[in-house]
Amino acid sequence: MSRKLELIVLAIVLIFAVQFVHMSSTTDAEYGGADGEAENVINEITGGTYEPIAEPFWEPPSGEIESLLFGLQAAIGAGIIGYFLGYYNAKKNYENELGYKGKNKPDSDRQSL
Repeated sequence: MSRKLELIVLAIVLIFAVQFVHMSSTTDAEYGGADGEAENVINEITGGTYEPIAEPFWEPPSGEIESLLFGLQAAIGAGIIGYFLGYYNAKKNYENELGYKGKNKPDSDRQSL
């Protein structure tokens, strides 16, 4: 990265960090999840008479384990996406290096796995 781009990115990160610290210290805001908000809206609409039609077959024993599983799921998904992005990027670079694309590949240049 060029020095100018690094400074711009650093300035943006600092602006967001300062804003986050300021908002966290001056307000009593609590960061709730979308599930809790949806539950509140449903209770307002139905007057608290709503009963779920299905129950989870397993609930994690604690919030920490639930967070761990959520993070693990996100990491696995990011790894899969990163693998395929890297694969197709390397494939494109390989084809550009050899000077051909797609169906015009000679059989002698193909590598077998």
